[in-house]
Amino acid sequence: MSDPTATPTGRTALLDVAKVQKTYTGQGRTVEAVRDLTFSVGNGELVCIVGPSGAGKTTLLKVIAGLLEPTSGTVTLDGTQVTGPPPSMAVVFQEYGRSLFPWMTVEQNVELPLKQKKMAKERRAELVRDALEAVGLAEAHSAYPWQLSGGMQQRVAIARAVAYQPQVLLMDEPFAAVDAQTRADLEDLIRSLWHKLGVTILFVTHDIDESVYLGERVLVLSSSPTVIMEDLTIDLPDERNQLDTRSSPRFAELRHHVYEQIQLAKHRRGGEPAPAGATGASAATTPA
Repeated sequence: MSDPTATPTGRTALLDVAKVQKTYTGQGRTVEAVRDLTFSVGNGELVCIVGPSGAGKTTLLKVIAGLLEPTSGTVTLDGTQVTGPPPSMAVVFQEYGRSLFPWMTVEQNVELPLKQKKMAKERRAELVRDALEAVGLAEAHSAYPWQLSGGMQQRVAIARAVAYQPQVLLMDEPFAAVDAQTRADLEDLIRSLWHKLGVTILFVTHDIDESVYLGERVLVLSSSPTVIMEDLTIDLPDERNQLDTRSSPRFAELRHHVYEQIQLAKHRRGGEPAPAGATGASAATTPA
């Protein structure tokens, strides 16, 4: 008999999203952004969320992070319901420039959240040093964010999240504003940190190739009001690199399948039946 607390990849569930709905009301109108979302993320799992533009991906992430209250449904982290920002969760946003204080050095920006934990100064310094080394910015500790490239600024934001030692790391389209080569380098950095730290990562992206390259699973969202169209297991080898992985036949098949689902999602509102000819998850997860 299957374990009800296990995710499709066999991991024990750490983060549970149950029947989450989010409705915005104001100025005489009501907008249902998220209709009914239920899924789990396993301990140490890397799960990507992808969907059409306006599908409510950022809204969902803010609800999970405790920054928005759901209209109905619950988010549970390690058995405790999320009613505000959990101390064991960190978020890396797309607009990294706005999350860094330009008058603070890189080191000071990374250290800032640690001061809320009231830990010893020596311990804070150790965590900051290790985090900057992990993202390749050890030599830039005394620089200011405005002196760095966009990719390096995003590494600072990632280092700050890493230094915080979260149980769960939420990432909201963090590489959308950088060039293609920098994006590839940051994707590999995330997988490297994930392997090294064992942190649970929920990664929102609009880039289909990125979702397949990064994730162990990809959740495909419908158009708003949002439901999950498919929870797809990515059966690529764990060891991945930009050249070999992206040129493999299996990567192409998975990418094609997710792209097909996204195109269907653009014409499917939450709760509507899947269009005729939609490919099922079982076909997508059968190895080539």
